[in-house]
Amino acid sequence: MPYPKGHKLKVRNHIITSAAKAFRTHGVRNISLPHIMKGAGLTHGGFYSHFENKDQLVKETCHFAISDTMEMLQKVADKNKNEDQSAIEAVIDFYLGSLHRDQTEVGCILPALSGEISQLSEEIRQAYTRELQRFITFITELAEIDTSAGYALVSSMVGTVALARAVSDSKFSDDLLQAGRTQAKQTVNAGSK
Repeated sequence: MPYPKGHKLKVRNHIITSAAKAFRTHGVRNISLPHIMKGAGLTHGGFYSHFENKDQLVKETCHFAISDTMEMLQKVADKNKNEDQSAIEAVIDFYLGSLHRDQTEVGCILPALSGEISQLSEEIRQAYTRELQRFITFITELAEIDTSAGYALVSSMVGTVALARAVSDSKFSDDLLQAGRTQAKQTVNAGSK
């Protein structure tokens, strides 16, 4: 009996979703294909009917994860925007908050991979670069700031999350997030068009 229409695409999306969760939490090199396939509820043998290799999966997962993060941040901006807080301030507070820091499996993939991406294939580095540029454009437009300020803002946000996740002292981590929020908002104010 043949599979229903769209079955292969649905399975492929399950694999990408599993990979995004795994890569966000553990990075690329520390995760095996069997682990990803198990997370998708599948056996390892089926991987190659969907992807040529792990690099292709990483590239597609980066695109999926950044799209997912931008969608989540747009919802934060839309939901939390009020007269006292701009959309970008709501996004900064969320992105540099303890919930985003602690829930790595659904958080932004940029800080999760930033430390290892330079050691991966050129193909993956190019994909990461495109997704970082796409994220910078999203944040820059949301903040209504010039491109240079957008680079600084995203660099600060991603770096702050990476450091806050890396340290073993929870108070120090919270202090890093607080300082990052303050600095990010100053960057927005200084870079307003």
